[in-house]
Amino acid sequence: MYLKELTNNEFNLFTGTYPYFSIYQTSEYGFLMNTQNYTTVFLGMVDEFDKIHAASLILIEKNSMFKYAYAPKGFLIDYNNKELVEEFTNLIKEYLNKKKIMAIKINPMIIKSSYDYRTNTTHVNPEFESQLEFLKSLDYYHLGFNNLFEAFKPRYDAIIDLNKPITTLFGNMNKNFKNKVKGADKNGIRIIKGNDKEIDYLYDEVKNKYPRDKKYFEDMLYFFKKREMIDYYYAKLDTNAYLINVQKRYQKQMEMCNKLNNELFKKVGRNNTKLINNKIFQENKLNELKNELVYATKLLKESPEGVVVATMIIAKYRDEVYIFMDGYNKDFKRMNAKHLMTWKLIEKYSKEKYKRFNLGGMTNPNIKNEKYKGLNEFKLSFNARCVEYVGDLELITSPGIYNLYRNSKPIRYILKRDK
Repeated sequence: MYLKELTNNEFNLFTGTYPYFSIYQTSEYGFLMNTQNYTTVFLGMVDEFDKIHAASLILIEKNSMFKYAYAPKGFLIDYNNKELVEEFTNLIKEYLNKKKIMAIKINPMIIKSSYDYRTNTTHVNPEFESQLEFLKSLDYYHLGFNNLFEAFKPRYDAIIDLNKPITTLFGNMNKNFKNKVKGADKNGIRIIKGNDKEIDYLYDEVKNKYPRDKKYFEDMLYFFKKREMIDYYYAKLDTNAYLINVQKRYQKQMEMCNKLNNELFKKVGRNNTKLINNKIFQENKLNELKNELVYATKLLKESPEGVVVATMIIAKYRDEVYIFMDGYNKDFKRMNAKHLMTWKLIEKYSKEKYKRFNLGGMTNPNIKNEKYKGLNEFKLSFNARCVEYVGDLELITSPGIYNLYRNSKPIRYILKRDK
């Protein structure tokens, strides 16, 4: 067999039916990254009958003295087929060496384990150790089992299996999260399908935490829209509905406090400690609602058209849905708009017969880390299972250039520092 540069159509035909797939191994993602300082190429290993047996999108850094390549989510290949993997590896090394590319990094979709937090069960891939050791024997250097977001792509994903009734999916959620979803709905959070002219809503929420410019998100919508592989949503707070809901809660709480006052009046002289404590608690709650009523009234006056409080870009590929990017307005975090939007989209795509909903990357849930604790809890509370992958592997394809790169590191550091 030999390695061939595939056309977009050839690559799409292969990736559209191959058992292993990822949104990051699509022509659309290649086009997107081509606008982000990468050259893209689609490679396929074909036989004498021009049948493709393995393929990969390869990203190559532009404008760099030392060229480096990436295969996002690894090659599309059966990693259990050692003969196939070895042949593809040798062809990739030869191809990249001719291009004077020093190395390639991959993060293959080789699952190490999958943990279900609801049932407290771990499913370990029995082939994992042999797959990793075989890759090492082919000179892939494993960059370690990182726990946070140090890798090329997250090593942990939170995935919801959608092959259950809607009532079961909702019922399996964390009880506190179910209440937050219901509360956000009552507070007037509305989920709206956006368009490319409204991308500023998303960009304003993520520009300080994600190293991509606005064009990246515009291009994302443009390229993935051609094959209807992307949806954009935002959550908007209906400030009028919010005020009405707060007024109702305030009135109900005031009635509760009046009722307690009447009970105390009727029981003067008795041991009313429990009743008094409850009265104090309920009156504190009433004061909180009074402050919220003032806030809601002011908010309606300032923003009668509503306020966008959360955003989400969804990528759809074959039978899986991915949260490509999401953000929220921290000033409205307590509105739980992201909770409601995530649930509504789980519900929507479940009805459309998608099999998996990928909530995106997370960190090792067994490692204590305050920075990402909220992120992990948010995703796992939707009853997602935590899927752990092998992580990053590096294959040196041009040893001479690679060694030159390593030896020149101190000089490059000085030059970068003095700029």
